[in-house]
Amino acid sequence: MIDKANSALAQIHMQIMWSRLIAVVEEQAQTLVRTAFSTSVREAGDLSAGVFDAEGRMLAQAVTGTPGHVNSMAMAVKHFLAAYPLKTMKEGDHYVTNDPWLTCGHLHDLTVVSPTFVAGKPVGLFASTVHVVDICGLGMGPDGRQVFEEGLAIPIMPLSREGRMNEDLLRIVRANVREPLQVEGDIYALAACNEEGGRRLVEMMEEFEITHLETLGNHIIEASREATLAEIRKLPRGTYRNSVRMDGYDKPLVLKAAMTIHENGIHTDYTGTSPASPYGINVVLNYTTAYTAFGIKCLVAPEVPNNAGSLEPLTVSAPEGCILNVKRPWAVAARHTVGHMLPDTVFGCLHQVLPGGVPAEGASSLWNPQIYGGGSMVDEVEEGSDAGALEEFSTVIFHCGGAGARPGKDGLNVTAFPSGVRTIPVEATESIAPILFRRREFRADSGGAGRYRGGLGQVIELAGAGGAPISLLCNFERINNPARGREGGGEGRPGRVTLLSGRPIRAKGRQTVPPRDAVRLELPGGGGFGDPLLRPAEQVAEDVLDGLVSRETAEREYGVVLRADGAVDAAATAKRRARAAAE
Repeated sequence: MIDKANSALAQIHMQIMWSRLIAVVEEQAQTLVRTAFSTSVREAGDLSAGVFDAEGRMLAQAVTGTPGHVNSMAMAVKHFLAAYPLKTMKEGDHYVTNDPWLTCGHLHDLTVVSPTFVAGKPVGLFASTVHVVDICGLGMGPDGRQVFEEGLAIPIMPLSREGRMNEDLLRIVRANVREPLQVEGDIYALAACNEEGGRRLVEMMEEFEITHLETLGNHIIEASREATLAEIRKLPRGTYRNSVRMDGYDKPLVLKAAMTIHENGIHTDYTGTSPASPYGINVVLNYTTAYTAFGIKCLVAPEVPNNAGSLEPLTVSAPEGCILNVKRPWAVAARHTVGHMLPDTVFGCLHQVLPGGVPAEGASSLWNPQIYGGGSMVDEVEEGSDAGALEEFSTVIFHCGGAGARPGKDGLNVTAFPSGVRTIPVEATESIAPILFRRREFRADSGGAGRYRGGLGQVIELAGAGGAPISLLCNFERINNPARGREGGGEGRPGRVTLLSGRPIRAKGRQTVPPRDAVRLELPGGGGFGDPLLRPAEQVAEDVLDGLVSRETAEREYGVVLRADGAVDAAATAKRRARAAAE
């Protein structure tokens, strides 16, 4: 390897190794996707994967995965090293935890950390995280009052010692979860992907003839930090404030952010945010930090690779006891409900710094109910039916509303931002659980009006197969507080939850879909960007033709009048828009 760090050739050599390292962790992530058992991992990609140096600094992350996982995991490995120093680890060791305050914010996320050795010496670690379908307790819903009710807690401990799995731990897991095969399979997949990452890393190091990651790691961290700071220093100094109002569980809540841009970074303070909830929508600080940093990085330094260096200048504080910084034993199972709103919150601050360059608010918070059925898992069983004798099941579905319109582009329809997970295909869910999807389609008119239209939400109708009842753990946001537009753009349409029978159903908490009934989920749309009257009439006509916007909305919101054949009535449109502009 070339030692002259300042030579052009040495810099090129470093960049090649850096790119190769990113490819290594991407293969690690793909191994996890290919070997996982649960649909939340192999279909939705609710995971993260990364490589760390001997000090526990994240050097590279896989593109596959979610920011809530990977940015939380970036802080987690040092906790593992504090419990089990690298010098005590052996080849074939794996360590695991799902502690919300050390890793990814709730018990459903399992993180495994594994050392990699070269010539018998530890050179670094691989870490990976997945969202498992079940972890015991009340499930992934907001009904719990303490974390003790939310599932099985696994402190940092060995999953494997020198290649021998901790069978005692696995027996405890199997005895406590509703889907033991899926959960245990995902645990093995975590270990397998870390081992694959380790194998690829060793191959890379042998190819480049290096025996440690210290030089490469320092280069990655320093280059990423300086690149991020260079982008931050282009912004005007000062403190910028924004707030977002949310539905909450039993009462509304407010997220308040004060973003200070200074010479050495960006600090976001959440003083003034609503206090912790007695229900499980609370967020731990590491998850708050993860999504805050992601939101800032998306706009300020999107081209800089994500690692410890690029994350270092982005700091976060929140008063202990507010909903964004709870301590044990507060309930946190549905922490994503609030956490996914943080990029919208910081976007509002950055809009004051980057005028015209910040997307409108989106649906943001995933609509991902956990679904139970069979046996004792449902609250309503018809007398004389055999629903109580059905085999119990538990599954989770990931679905999303519309993203906010962007400066210069429409918002993305039914796209999971900021979480980045993929929608689980209907067929995948129906193949593993007795659930029937009756309908899934775009929700017309749900995107906020604007020069650039907000992304559309979707309509989903689902029920138990054969008319059987099912129970849902609901975490649905933006029912009462729709996504706001920017620069004159309109609000996205709020979400709505109903039963086809007309019986009432709440947006949060455990709910029952009675026998022979179905739930209808109308997911919210993203906000619009810019004056709707400036949207070209032909684009509006195309939206109507595609079923994305109704004729009534075209005329009311955009001032576009269409003839019977769908073409734009130019004269009537000009009059309608002139009248609307005057008003």
